[in-house]
Order: sequence, then structure tokens, then C-alpha cells
Amino acid sequence: MSESSLSLRRRRAGRGREDARPSQDRSSSRAVARKRADATTENGAAKGRDGDKRRRSGDKRERILEAAVKVFARNGFHATRVSEVAKAAGVADGTIYLYFKSKEELLFSLFEDRIDKLLVYMREELPKKPDAPARLRAVIDMQLGLLEGERDLAEVITVIIRQSTRLLKEFAAPAFSAYLDAIAKIIAEGQATGAFRADVSPSIAARAIFGALDGITLTWALGRAEQGALGRAAGQLADVLLRGLAP
Repeated sequence: MSESSLSLRRRRAGRGREDARPSQDRSSSRAVARKRADATTENGAAKGRDGDKRRRSGDKRERILEAAVKVFARNGFHATRVSEVAKAAGVADGTIYLYFKSKEELLFSLFEDRIDKLLVYMREELPKKPDAPARLRAVIDMQLGLLEGERDLAEVITVIIRQSTRLLKEFAAPAFSAYLDAIAKIIAEGQATGAFRADVSPSIAARAIFGALDGITLTWALGRAEQGALGRAAGQLADVLLRGLAP
């Protein structure tokens, strides 16, 4: 074979290898792209699964709280067993302890959940009201309206929760104080604008208002729990309090 023929064959072989490289590179790029797409899909699916788990977890926790309201109202706090709450919620006994460390924490969570709803309402909705008297009336309507039609819950909050002194001292006190402070703030704002008399302590007024609301709820829950009674009581109580606070 002549030298020129050998050189020609080498050049052709080299071009063949060079022509093959782009194809190999493209195949490699497509493989990387597929891996990235698969990873993105897997991550999205994982996030979706995590979201579903959180939703299911939240639903299960709420189901346990709703069951606890019924069982506590029926049996009282001390006589209630965690297994009874689990049965009413349709979960295994051990599932309760995934969400609550003890029976006391379960009861506190009921109280805290309702107080949190009131605080969220006061933080988001009360600034929309035109003045302090309107805001105070809205708080009274909200607290009693939250319990309208929920006799078991009203009994748990007004009666059952008092059966655990430790709960009241260690757990309920901070949430309760935050709620009273929010009411006292409304009184102070009304005094600053001249809507309320200035010779009344905002903190004492807040406790008096809560005491009146608590007493109305208690007698309603332990009585016939007539539908619509709390709504009517809210309007009358607001009239009495606002007249007493008028300058």
C-alpha cells in the first residue's frame, strides 16, 4: 500500500471518529436532560406527597379534637380515657400521642384553638370597625357566635376546662391573658378617643366583660341551649356594657 493511500485512510478514519463525537455528545446531553426531568418530576411528586401528608395530618388532628369535645362533655375530664377519644375519632390509641403528649394537652389544645380564632378575628377584622364601641360589640358577637349551636364545646370551655387546675395554671393562662389584653386594648383606645369613660381600668373592664360572657355561655350550655339565645344575649350584653362605659 502506498504512503498516500495509507494517509488517506487515516484521514477518513479520523473524520469518522470526529463525526461520531457530536452524536455521542448529543446522546449524553439527552441522557442528562432526561435525568434532570426525572429528578424534577420526582421532586414535584415528593412535594405533592408531603402536602397530602400534611393535609391528612391536619384533618386527623381536627378529627381528634372534635371527638374530644364530645367525649369530654359526656364524661367529664377526669373520667375520660384517651382510648375513648381515639375510638370516637376512629383512630388507634397510639395515634393520639402523635399529636398530643397527654390528656391535659388535648384539653388545652381545644381551649387554645378557640382562643386563637378569637385573636385572629380581633387582629384582622376589628381594625375595619369604625370605633372602639363597634369593636367591643363585634368581640361580644364573635365570642358568643362561635359557640352558637355547639353546646358540647361551650360546656368544655366553661366547665370541663376548670376541672384541671394544672391546665389552667400552666397552659391556659398565657392564651387567656392574651385575649384579655386584646379586650383591654379596645377599652384603652375608646378612652383615648373619648368614647369610653376614663375612670375605669381597662384590665378590670376586660375581666368584667369576659366574666359576663363566660356566665352567659355557662348557663346556656347547662340549660336548654336554645338556638339563637346566645345571639340575642350578645346584643343585650353589648348594650349594657356600652352604656356603662359611656362617658
